[in-house]
Amino acid sequence: MAVNDQYELYCLVDRLFYDTPDNRRSQHPDFPVADREVPAGWEHQPSDTWMHYAPETRQIAKQGWKIHVSARLEDANRALAAVWDYCVPRDIPFKFLRSAPVVTMFNSKAASRGASGKLITIYPLESELELALKELDTLLRGIQGPYILSDLRYADGPLYVRYGGFVARHCLSGNGEQVTAIENADGDLVPDVRGPAFTVPPWIPLPEFLEPHLKARNTVTTGDLPYDIEQVMHFSNGGGVYLGRDRRTGERVVLKEARPYAGLDAGGRDAVTRLQHERDMLRRLTGLDAVPEYRDYLTLGEHHFLVMEFVDGNPLQRQLVHRYPLTRADCSMESLAEYTAWVLETLPKVRAAVESLHGRGVVFGDLHPNNILVTETGRVVLIDFEVAMPVEAQGRSLLAHPAFQAPPDRRGADVDLYSLACLCFGLFAPQATIMLPLTQNKITQLARLITTTFPVPPETIETALRTIRGTADDLPYGWPSGPAAMVRAILATATPGRQDRLFPGDIAQFRPGGGINVAYGAAGVLYALDAAGAGRYPDHEEWLLDRAARPEPGTPPGFYDGLHGVAHVLDRFGHRRTALTLVDRAMSEAWRRLDTGLATGLAGIGLNLLHLGLDAQPIIEACVDRLPADVPELSGGANPRAGLMHGASGSALLFLHAYERTGQSVLLDLAEQALRQDLRRCVRTQDGSLQVNQGWRTLPYLEEGSVGIALVLARYLTHRPDEELRADLDALLLVTRSRYFVQPGLFAGRAGLVLAEPGLIPGLDWHALPYRDGLAFPGDQLLRISMDFATGTAGVLFAVSGAPLPFLRPPGDPAGSGAPL
Repeated sequence: MAVNDQYELYCLVDRLFYDTPDNRRSQHPDFPVADREVPAGWEHQPSDTWMHYAPETRQIAKQGWKIHVSARLEDANRALAAVWDYCVPRDIPFKFLRSAPVVTMFNSKAASRGASGKLITIYPLESELELALKELDTLLRGIQGPYILSDLRYADGPLYVRYGGFVARHCLSGNGEQVTAIENADGDLVPDVRGPAFTVPPWIPLPEFLEPHLKARNTVTTGDLPYDIEQVMHFSNGGGVYLGRDRRTGERVVLKEARPYAGLDAGGRDAVTRLQHERDMLRRLTGLDAVPEYRDYLTLGEHHFLVMEFVDGNPLQRQLVHRYPLTRADCSMESLAEYTAWVLETLPKVRAAVESLHGRGVVFGDLHPNNILVTETGRVVLIDFEVAMPVEAQGRSLLAHPAFQAPPDRRGADVDLYSLACLCFGLFAPQATIMLPLTQNKITQLARLITTTFPVPPETIETALRTIRGTADDLPYGWPSGPAAMVRAILATATPGRQDRLFPGDIAQFRPGGGINVAYGAAGVLYALDAAGAGRYPDHEEWLLDRAARPEPGTPPGFYDGLHGVAHVLDRFGHRRTALTLVDRAMSEAWRRLDTGLATGLAGIGLNLLHLGLDAQPIIEACVDRLPADVPELSGGANPRAGLMHGASGSALLFLHAYERTGQSVLLDLAEQALRQDLRRCVRTQDGSLQVNQGWRTLPYLEEGSVGIALVLARYLTHRPDEELRADLDALLLVTRSRYFVQPGLFAGRAGLVLAEPGLIPGLDWHALPYRDGLAFPGDQLLRISMDFATGTAGVLFAVSGAPLPFLRPPGDPAGSGAPL
């Protein structure tokens, strides 16, 4: 699991739950320009990240050439004031990032390379474009900011241009996902590509006055380096890492690139500052076997390059993924012992590498498995010295991996010792130490789980445990367990006084409709409580009814993400008239633009229409029309997604329900065709299981993985037995023999597999957390507790109750039942 930087912003507000920055604005204030009075005749719309301004009388074009202003934090206020003063008198719409934390997030090392750098977006008419750029170039002279990779730079200042959408429109991409869209020359909606390179749609001419700027952009190339670039090893928003060869000596080297003002850390340092610091650290550590040798430092254009020894080794994280036995269906006592022996052999080598740095007076500061290389000869080398620091500084890193980041009370060399202890735990329970800030005694429980699962000497774990706990009291880890405890925790988090959400969940609940939908909002939580036998909660239903009567603009029509799912839950609770009103509202949308998936698209809508006894034939026909006869092999990124929520299995489920109502055998043929499409996207893994192949990883999960396909395939086989498909079903279900999953949630974690194999329930202890007098679970990324259906405690409760998902009850069982509490 890679940590998703989008979640950082939603961690700023609350220690336990993801929340919108709007709820702690006093601690993270907006830029001063946001406090200006909205000009007369203008509209203002704030969001979590942007502040939008537009004149009421001006109709904004749907697409065109937009201007972006880039600025570092120290120049942001000047840039914002200048753009406001320029745009308002001229009635030119604009938007800007609302606060310094948001700017840091958008420009952080892990941020999207295509979207980074943009502080302000301006939407001129095409007739205004050239003059606006010229005049703003003068007004913003001296302002500096990160290069916007997706755009063309105007002159040498902070202005950039790109052709793209001005208003939100969407279409389906080549892999069946909804993406932002623009109109092509024929008037059709096509993807609005926003990659880390400047491109112009083929039907749009580049304005003549921009030609010199494009020529200037193309004059600087990596050919001007004294090194041949042979391979891209890694990209981040701060720059790239490349494998190269010195033309002068023939030596293979690694070149690490840094872009000025980009790749910010929590302390506001940019990638160049950190790269120069890394250069100084490598020089200081010259001669240590655990450190790559420094070779060179140079600049090209505005980009900086650190050149160092190429170490031919694999990251420890890659070895962990390859070796870790609990994720394999064929895990045995022998494989547990073999893995444990490897860990016990590796940990002292890593410790010796870290201690060699301490001997030179340097704290590494960012120890985690991706920053540790192990060669075939057993040499251990630490990489990425951007946040290394002198021991005597007694500092702590602001850019460490959250699963290994020392708490504020650790300073100097103790920072590395804490990370080493987390590494000991992390090699046995990957990513689990991310949860430690959520409860004091989680680490004690993890220690018990590790020592009862792996044949590891107890003193190894006890030593790491003492290091992590520090001076904290050695609290027992016992806390409430079972479904009733989950119900107590869920209900304890209800906030009926809030307008945006009733229960805390994933950050997706702050999108339009997210606070009420099934996946992340109140509808899903109330549905789970009822399905699990925990009863109905009229006050909370009233909250949902009130918000459903006036859904946010932009609320999607889909089942798990929007109005159809809310209607389904309200109909379950007896609010038939409101449910049908919501369905009417949803069907008034341009539903043909949706994908075919169960979660957000046509399959979920069609299934809900069938459930409500309404006409689903147009939806079924649309899914048939979009069902390809075949599915391409993995190549070029234009591949359909596979699985229950976003793949063809959702359409297969729709066809099966239609068949069960009509008896038309052609619908069974279509269901088989759809299932075979998803099965072709699967691959046999080393343990013999069949998992969805994403090219760089395989997935076993409910949302996009083995189990979601298996649930639909099992239903199909009740109608048409097939030996080949039965063998595929068995291979899909092999994943339920795995004993460890990085996340606990229903859609992308262990709880989803519990639907197919209840024997996995005890393993939920790896992620269980106490909350007040109840039991809770962290959401996606494990950084905060979640109560929602897709990622959090409600989904876990639903899974352990034995209740089937909507539309997945056994054929002929319209009601289903949940286990009473």
